[in-house]
Parts: sequence; C-alpha cells; structure tokens
Amino acid sequence: MKRVLGIEGGGTKTEWLYADASGKPVRSGVLPASNLRLVSDPFLEELFRVLPADPTHVGVFLAGCATAADRVRLHACAARIWPAAELAIGSDRESGFAAAFGGADGVTVIAGTGSAITGRRAGHYEKAGGWGQLLGDIGSGYHLAVQALRHVLWTYDLARHVTRPGANILSALALNRLEELVSWAAEADKMAVAKLAPVVFEAAAQGDTEMSAILESGACALADGACATIARLGFEEPPEIKLQGGLFLHHPEYAERFYRRFAQTFPRARVSVCTESGAAGSIWLAAHGMELPQPMETEIDLTEMALALTEQPNPRSSGLDSMATPEIVDLFISEENRVPEALAAARMHLVAAIELITDALRKGGRLFYVGAGTSGRLGVLDASEVPPTFGADPEMVQAIMAGGVGALYRSVEGAEDQREAGAHAVVERGVRALDVVCGITASGRTPFTLGALHQARKLGARTILLACNPARRPDGTTWDIEIDLATGPELLTGSTRLKAGTATKCALNILSTAVMVRLGKVRSNLMAGVAVTNAKLRDRAIRLVSALRGIGRAEAEALLEANNWEVRRCLPTV
Repeated sequence: MKRVLGIEGGGTKTEWLYADASGKPVRSGVLPASNLRLVSDPFLEELFRVLPADPTHVGVFLAGCATAADRVRLHACAARIWPAAELAIGSDRESGFAAAFGGADGVTVIAGTGSAITGRRAGHYEKAGGWGQLLGDIGSGYHLAVQALRHVLWTYDLARHVTRPGANILSALALNRLEELVSWAAEADKMAVAKLAPVVFEAAAQGDTEMSAILESGACALADGACATIARLGFEEPPEIKLQGGLFLHHPEYAERFYRRFAQTFPRARVSVCTESGAAGSIWLAAHGMELPQPMETEIDLTEMALALTEQPNPRSSGLDSMATPEIVDLFISEENRVPEALAAARMHLVAAIELITDALRKGGRLFYVGAGTSGRLGVLDASEVPPTFGADPEMVQAIMAGGVGALYRSVEGAEDQREAGAHAVVERGVRALDVVCGITASGRTPFTLGALHQARKLGARTILLACNPARRPDGTTWDIEIDLATGPELLTGSTRLKAGTATKCALNILSTAVMVRLGKVRSNLMAGVAVTNAKLRDRAIRLVSALRGIGRAEAEALLEANNWEVRRCLPTV
C-alpha cells in the first residue's frame, strides 16, 4: 500500500501532506521555511526527521532547487531520512504547477515571499522570473515591501515627515524611529522583509496613492510576464491561468489588478486563484497518476479542549457586560485571590521542579521554556529577565515561542496547532540530554508545546509540564514533573491571560528566582549579578556594593568603575 509524503518548502513556510494509497490525506502541517539556497543540509535533515518516518513515496520540492547539483544535494538529504522510499525531487515551481494542473497544460503565476511564472504546453516549459530577491522577484511580497520601505524613507528625507505607512511599518516591527530601520534591514532576511507586504495593501486600501501605485506596478509586471510566457509557448488559444501564493490568496484586490492588466492582451482567458496546497502537487509528482489530494486541517481534540477548566464559563461573572465599573474591579480583585491558593496547592511540585532545574544547570544544562500565545509570551518574558537580573549567561535560560518572535506582539494564525513544529523547534535549538524543557500551556493540551515535550524526551532531556487544567484527561503520557495550577474558569470565558496567566507568571517567578538563588547568583536578598545598563541600575549597584562591603558611596562607585561595573567582582568573598 502506498503511503505518500509530499513536501513543498518556500521562503515563508514548509507545507507537508501525508496521504494513503487513495490520495486521502491522513496528516498535514506547516513547518519553518526551507528555501534550499538559504538553509543547510543539517537543518533540512532536522526538518525532515519530525515528519512521518514510514512513507513508501516521498516528494520534496523546495524553492531554490534550480540546478542539477541542487537536486543531487536535496536527494541526498531526503535519502538519509527515508532510505527505503521512492523519491521525487525538484523545485516549488514544479510542485506548484502540479497542484494547479496535474498533468494538464496551463500557466501558473506565484506571488508570495518570492515570485515566479511557469507555463507548459505539450510537455514544453517556459519560465519567467524566479531570479531571487537581489535580481528578480518582481511583484512578490519582498519586492512590494522593499519598494514601500524606500518610498517611506525617501519621503522622510524630503519632508522630514513620517507617513502613515511608515508609522505602520514601525509598529509592525516594534521599532520607535525610522533610523532604526537601517540596523533592522541589515539583519533582516527575505522572509522578514516580505512580512511587511500587508502594510502596503492596508495603506492602498486606505487611499494612499503611492502604495497603490506600488501594488499596480507589481501586479502589472506579473501579468506582462505571464503574457510573454504564453507567447513563447505558442498557444493558439489563451490557456488557463492559475494564481498561487499568499499575495493572491489573501489579497483578492491583487488578483484583480493582475486580471485587469492581463485581460488587455487576453480578454477571453480563464484566470483563477488556486487554493490547492503545493504539498498536494508534491504528492502527485511523487506518486504520479494519483488524484490531487486536498490539504486537511490538523486534527485537534476540540472536545477535550472545550472540557478544560479554563474554557468553562465562570458563574461569578455572568452578566459581566452589565456591571458597573466598580463592580467589575471588585470582581477581578476577589477572583485573583484564587491564584495564591492554586500556587499553594502546587507547592511540592514547584519545589521538585526547582531542584530538578538547579541540578541540570549545575551540570552544564540549560532551561528551555516552550509555549504558544500568552503562555509562550510569559516564558519569553521570564527568560529575557534572567540575564540582566542575575548576570546569568543568556544561554542558560531560553524560550521557544510558537510562531517565532513575531508572535510576541501579534497573533500568528495556527502557530500552536502543529506538534511537528514544536518538535522541530526543540531540535533546531539544540536541546540535549543535559537540558530541561518546561512546556507552558494553560489547557495542558497545546499541540506545539506537547510536540516539543515529546521530542525533548526523545533527546534525553528532562521535562516539566506547567498547566492550569488539573481536570485534563490523561493520555498515557507522563512528564518528569507536572505542575497544575487550579485557577478555575476565567471571568472572561477562555481568556487565559487572566488568572491562568497571573498564576503562570507567579510560578515562573518562583522557578527562575529560586533556581538562581540555589546557584549562588543572589547575595542575601540582593541582585549580586545585576547587569549595570542604565542610571537606575548604576545607582542600585553602588548601593549594593556600599552595603555589602561597608564602604561609602563614593568609594563603592570608584571600585565599580575600576572593575568595569561588574558587581560580583566588587563584593566581599563569602
């Protein structure tokens, strides 16, 4: 029986689809970007290892796989993971075309992070675009964003005025000044730049003529490329055109702009947006002749999620929308009293977790927090505070956030639903047997977090589950330590940033602070390892050294200056 795995990787994401012999999807998912020119062989193999291990046929089609040498390299990577499978290797152009047409003729126009045009007639192919971001990718998300950035900065140079699109770009990047774009751009990769494309569409929709002109220019360039491709193929009648990629899928107005330009040359052509996943095209190419399978949603036990205590309505807040402001405040204050009760009930598990983490860190291990949404943000917050507070190496306590850094300040759709993405994140971050991975999930059921914990255990790391749902159904999996904070239903049903978030933050405060105390990074109740990075911390360091050494303020300041403001070097030995 055929078991077919299709993989299509681009500059934004990697989609995969696993189908049975009938072409029926069994599993699917999304993993990080995998443009062959931008990733290493070890990265690809780590990516492939979290996918199904038993397919009989595998199709791997990645952006950047353009030459015979590229195909040999990609084939070797795939063969190391699936040595017994029949392999089909190529570029995402091919899988995209197969998803759109199977074995039929036509023209595809891709506009996502990058852009490319592919046409086929009677087995003969013609292409346009696809030259990469430095020389090509006209009409792509990257190209639109670069044009917008240049316009915003040039307008500022001429008038010293930050336009509305400029302000929106700063907001999207969490920057404060346009001057900060220079250092950001020096570090940003193609995908990071392309993620600014929605700002262009938003500004055009609000009537910004310059941003509208950028969109018009990109869509027209793609239409002209499609017309040239058709002409070179010698079609007697205009073929069907399929538009692919995120720009066309998520911005219908971009497809309309393309069509208006294209129809000037081919008014009778059929143009449509292709919604089939490129991973489906990879399957078709891997097991030629199968019907194109359709992508499936990731299967999540929504019944189990709905039964979580954090998802239940709170009878104390029924009628919340009709309460007066003082009543709402009083209700929240009284409800927060349940947080210390939940922490007290988990006392022994917190103690055990502190001992486990301390032991691991003393032996050279590290602590990784893993989470999605509010839980992930709380993990990032706690990990980021450890180095400046305790003078610890930033590698000692780290955080893994579903959806990456962008999810810190903006929701990333579907980021938490992929177990394989969590597993890959753990592998990519180099988790090893000495480490501890603490999965943070209010419901105790977040797929990304559980996937990370399972992979961590495979790697030999110790595991901690921090949840707020003691009533969750056991699934046969046990972790080294499970901390359940019974905060109960939220005042705003399902909003776990409330009591569950407060209790989680308190638990993380306890874990990280107690571990640092046990590791000797605190003197009495003072931050002996504080990093002196501003005036407030400089004053704190002076007071700390003055108190512990029993010397005056001026002498303490001179001592700190002589030791490059490294507080620990200025303290008396114990």
